[in-house]
Amino acid sequence: MTFLDVHVLQSVPPSNLNRDESGSPKSAIYGGVLRARVSSQSWKRAVRDVFLADPDLAKDGGLRTRQLPRVIGDAVTARRPALGAASDLIGTAATLALFKKVKLAKNKPITEYMLFLGHDQVERVADTLVAANLEQVADEPDLLRERITGLALHELGIKGHAGAVALFGRMIADAPELNVDAACQVAHALSTHKVVADQFDYFTAVDDESRRQDETGAGMIGTIEFNSATLYRFATVSIRDLLANLDGEIDRTLDLTLAFARTFATAMPTGKQNTFAAHTRPDLILLSVRADQPVNLVGAFEEPIKAPEGGIVPASVAQLFTYHGQQDEMYGTGPVSSALVYPAWLGNRVRDEKQIDLPAAQPLASALDAVRQVLAEQITT
Repeated sequence: MTFLDVHVLQSVPPSNLNRDESGSPKSAIYGGVLRARVSSQSWKRAVRDVFLADPDLAKDGGLRTRQLPRVIGDAVTARRPALGAASDLIGTAATLALFKKVKLAKNKPITEYMLFLGHDQVERVADTLVAANLEQVADEPDLLRERITGLALHELGIKGHAGAVALFGRMIADAPELNVDAACQVAHALSTHKVVADQFDYFTAVDDESRRQDETGAGMIGTIEFNSATLYRFATVSIRDLLANLDGEIDRTLDLTLAFARTFATAMPTGKQNTFAAHTRPDLILLSVRADQPVNLVGAFEEPIKAPEGGIVPASVAQLFTYHGQQDEMYGTGPVSSALVYPAWLGNRVRDEKQIDLPAAQPLASALDAVRQVLAEQITT
């Protein structure tokens, strides 16, 4: 068993990265006090968005949608415009062949629930459909469906998973053979300290045309809730499960593990970013390779950090490493290897103010390279 644990401490200024049904920033009670919270789903979505936008990761991007019939139909039509009139039928038949027991929503070309498929898998499905010379039966719906049904598309849905599907998994109740157990787990981010509830940004919007006519008053008045926090974030990747989901491809497993770690650490949710531009990067990243079990260190902050003179971040770092060391001593197990990323000022502050010497820091790229080497040794031994 090998796991890569990713621990992140990150300060976020006034923001509303992840809101509830009333528009308020999500929160939770932990250690008896109110904490800022960002859901795991929100940060996983941010990771998937980076995968789609980064050319080096796009091949591992995944599509989660109810509109897979249209997506497949459009991909086929892009290759063979002559099949445009039969696009909906082709996409629908292909989706039903891929996922077999999946139902359509009231016979419309959308599925009852969202399906998760890799972009590469969609492309392979489209290539298979084009190679089947569907033009010959495009005007015969029954024959068209029959030909598509005979293409063994189902196999394309259960093999050759995109990285996003291999990492985050897929659950299809109607077709359990298509389920993919997630290789990564992501915790809800929590503030290391108590947060103040009900902070509001009161704003007004000026009507430019009214202003030109020397009229007074606002064109719009409103409020937006926000909070600010130092967040502890945690994710873990099961190397064994990821390797299985990627059909035993060792190099790809290592590449994807590191891509996830880097992206999880640096990606940001998009909630209300146009309003707050809270695009921060982590203050500290701890990468731990473990051979026993994943270990979430949020217990370091069950007693909330109280705003000290030196700031929340150094105090959070000191409390995290104190707790980490005591946990390892208590259970007699620790990481196989760890790599740390933090700026010099933070190490100096923790040493001078908290009398804790942190292990040496590395640039993120160097830390990831070191982790890759350790993971490769763990996989092959």
